[in-house]
Amino acid sequence: MSPAAHDALVLRPFEGLPNEQDLVAMRQLIPAATMRARTTEEHGALDVQLATILPMAWPAVRRTDGTVTVGIQAGYPGGDLSRGIGQAIRQAAALEPGTPVTAVTLDDEAPRMQEILDLDGDFALEVHDTFEFWLDPSAERTGEIEKAIKQANESIMTTRPVAGLPHGYWVDTGTKEHLRWVLDADEEKVIDAVTRLHARRESGIGEGTKYVGSFRAEGLAIPVWDLPRGFGAAGVEAEAEAFRARFEEALATEEPLTTLERRARGGIVARQVTLR
Repeated sequence: MSPAAHDALVLRPFEGLPNEQDLVAMRQLIPAATMRARTTEEHGALDVQLATILPMAWPAVRRTDGTVTVGIQAGYPGGDLSRGIGQAIRQAAALEPGTPVTAVTLDDEAPRMQEILDLDGDFALEVHDTFEFWLDPSAERTGEIEKAIKQANESIMTTRPVAGLPHGYWVDTGTKEHLRWVLDADEEKVIDAVTRLHARRESGIGEGTKYVGSFRAEGLAIPVWDLPRGFGAAGVEAEAEAFRARFEEALATEEPLTTLERRARGGIVARQVTLR
């Protein structure tokens, strides 16, 4: 692999992996979550835990039981996040158990996640309320470790997957509540869908909710809605089925926007803010 290949920008690094949308959510939206995977036979058939973040923002660690945990939110070199994470797994697999990867170095053999992981797994996401998953099962729970986990837990914004809205996440930031929905759809079509609903006064999820904008992350569109305080994940779930049906119908519509919808779209785009 040439140095240029290391630096080539890949806008949709998780494309082709099972559960791409939740991998994007792990990278961008969820403070604490894990996902089980396994390397291919060629790469040792090693159990791998994909995690949002690890202590010290390590890219990966070889646990004492020989498994590998890799941090999706860590910093990686090059323009292909998938290759950076794949290389972190490869480096961790070569270490002695109980050793972290503190920096990832790309080389000609650096594999992408799509190459090193067995894609027949279900890659099921598990959202956590704490960073207890950091603990190595065989490690001693020292006071220092307990303190580090307690401090990290204090930074977690409560986040819940929304039943009935796949890849949708309710989050409580402390001052606001939001719904963030990871979609495998063109961002312009997402805005068009919101526009069609807005023109019918149906773009909210429920009473008091409001679409506030969208952003693109790892090649996928993530629209965001503000929710009134106290709405909660349960409030979103109560409206999820009806909201998803009307949104997907609007997203699939191919007819040009009407004059009323074009005016609505102009207002939506004008008000749209950069969200993260």
